[in-house]
Amino acid sequence: MDYKQLIIRGISYSQTQSGAYALLLEHEETHIKLPVVIGNFEAQSISLGLEKDIHPPRPLTHDLFTKFIVSANYELVSVIIYQIVDGVFFSNINFKNKVNDEELILDARTSDAVAMAVRFDAPIYTTQQVLNEAGILLELEDVAKEDQSFSETVEAEDNLRSVSMEELQKLLEEAVKEEDYDTALEIQEEIKRRKKKID
Repeated sequence: MDYKQLIIRGISYSQTQSGAYALLLEHEETHIKLPVVIGNFEAQSISLGLEKDIHPPRPLTHDLFTKFIVSANYELVSVIIYQIVDGVFFSNINFKNKVNDEELILDARTSDAVAMAVRFDAPIYTTQQVLNEAGILLELEDVAKEDQSFSETVEAEDNLRSVSMEELQKLLEEAVKEEDYDTALEIQEEIKRRKKKID
């Protein structure tokens, strides 16, 4: 089957479902976006998987499963979002044994599959049919305009800009200790922004 590779474009608070987030995947060639509604825990886990510099004090479920896969001599080869039924995406995680090349395919929620894929830097694919059924064509700027929390994010970023680098490091450590990973990611982004300016 001819699979289409997707990249992660971002995670934002869902305007349609309370307490949920929207994971935005994109087919790079056509710029068709695939919005997937995910829970708070999965949003945090995907964000932490993307942000390699932040390590929670205790392993999250996806980190634990990652360690198990590696210990069992498997690697995560790819994730395939193969179907959508009544707004629910169905995915497979494809593993391969490093010793005997045996393949293992596990059914998974798409949010869990993506959280695992980012930990292994594995590609995420979908079918043309899924893109046809659930894909939307829009500019990322439009998403930001629709996002009501966008102005709050800008305000939070402005507050972080007035804090010294030393204080940012302390705030980052505190946020990780408190397991407030959303705040930790915002602080990490500000630290990275400053380091880029220095370089």
